[in-house]
Amino acid sequence: MATIRILLTCALLALLGACASAPHAQRSSERQAAYAAAVGAPVRSFRFFSLYSWEPVGDRQVAIYTRPNEAWLLDLGGGCPEISFVNAIGLTSNINQVMVGFDKVLTGRNSFPCTISQIRPVDVKSLKATQLQQRQIKSAPRSEDKPAAVRQ
Repeated sequence: MATIRILLTCALLALLGACASAPHAQRSSERQAAYAAAVGAPVRSFRFFSLYSWEPVGDRQVAIYTRPNEAWLLDLGGGCPEISFVNAIGLTSNINQVMVGFDKVLTGRNSFPCTISQIRPVDVKSLKATQLQQRQIKSAPRSEDKPAAVRQ
């Protein structure tokens, strides 16, 4: 009897976990689509003086903001699974330049650095407009007709 309760509890927790992750997966795919629509052609490097902000875009990309209206989408070769779970990151650079294939994203003491395989500039104005559209609530007025089951 105790085994059945444990199995039912585990099944319920798994079901609740699956339900909770569905909206997260949708938000993640919307965020990836917004960035994909707002990036430009790949560049070899960018000037880096300070990290204003950052945002993981899946486990293979991270958006780096060097200023409020200047951002770069970095593709991470081989992925960087811990990028979604860390509170802070760092970037390597050489003479204030972050370069493809040479510099890395640092996620913590005991983790491997994530190599930057591609850098693309982000049109922040376009990104914000796309994200605003994604947040719009789609609503429609209810029809005045009652369903057939209620009309009797």
